[in-house]
Amino acid sequence: MARRPKKQAKRNGGGGIPGWIWLLGGLAGGVLIAVVMLLRNGGDVKQLLPKPDPEARAPVVAEEPVAQDAPEPRRPKYDFYDVLRDKEVVIPDAELIAQAQREAAAPADATPAPTPDNVRFLIQAGAFRSAADAEALKARIALTGEIARVEAAETNGGMIYRVRLGPYPNAAALAAAKQALGNNGIEAMAIRAE
Repeated sequence: MARRPKKQAKRNGGGGIPGWIWLLGGLAGGVLIAVVMLLRNGGDVKQLLPKPDPEARAPVVAEEPVAQDAPEPRRPKYDFYDVLRDKEVVIPDAELIAQAQREAAAPADATPAPTPDNVRFLIQAGAFRSAADAEALKARIALTGEIARVEAAETNGGMIYRVRLGPYPNAAALAAAKQALGNNGIEAMAIRAE
């Protein structure tokens, strides 16, 4: 039994005008309209373009003072040493250097004065409302060779993310790490946490 070749299916009943004819007709109509516009203006294309107004003047500014909206009240700026002041004490640079020098001047065989077990020497490089900002600073610190961590803390204003290094065994180690961060353009604070 021989098969007959199938005819291609005709769309829309098969009696319509092909699409390419519609395309050519649209293009011809557009060209015809452009030609009519050119002939109407005497064939000068420059007449179709906008013309500058030689009598135009800049708007006059009123000399009366314009009432300005009241500036938005400033939002309080919370720094990590303000928000968490009750649990941490900032060690001023002068005190840190003096303590490191006392440790260096002590004889090697002398036992250093013991620090209470609940006191830790840390470096805090920043505190942020955004965990992403804290992670970015942690990565920047990692490029200096130091190891930092991000700690989340609950405050009255919400969650705060602190970038910290340490704990350090003594003030000399703390001062050296703080200096290394400073040499790489990272401001940090030495703190004593309880």
